Amino acid sequence: VQLVESGGGSVQAGGSLSLSCVVSGYRYIKSCMAWFRQSPGKEREGVAFIDSDGPTSYADSVKGRFTISQDNAKAPVFLHMKNLKAEDTGTYYCAADFFHPCRYEYTYWGRGTQVTVSS
Repeated sequence: VQLVESGGGSVQAGGSLSLSCVVSGYRYIKSCMAWFRQSPGKEREGVAFIDSDGPTSYADSVKGRFTISQDNAKAPVFLHMKNLKAEDTGTYYCAADFFHPCRYEYTYWGRGTQVTVSS
């Protein structure tokens, strides 16, 4: 299983950015996907989670600003980010697991894509 993220970059505070994650190499019909981020000197944190059956959840710090989406278990996963803040800066990682129902433990990880928000 391989996860490849793209879409990172630099943006000014208040701006928007969208990330995508393409998953390949599996044959499951359900999935549990997530976006995590890690900033220098901080622990990695989960910011958005999606079950291929539909339910989503978000960290309090991004609620109302970030949206995770995926059309089906084999489709790319997107993270749409708006009203970005300097504290959103970090490396964003896509994560996947295929044990269902979702247990919020992720087996597969991408290499990450950098998001930099300047104030």
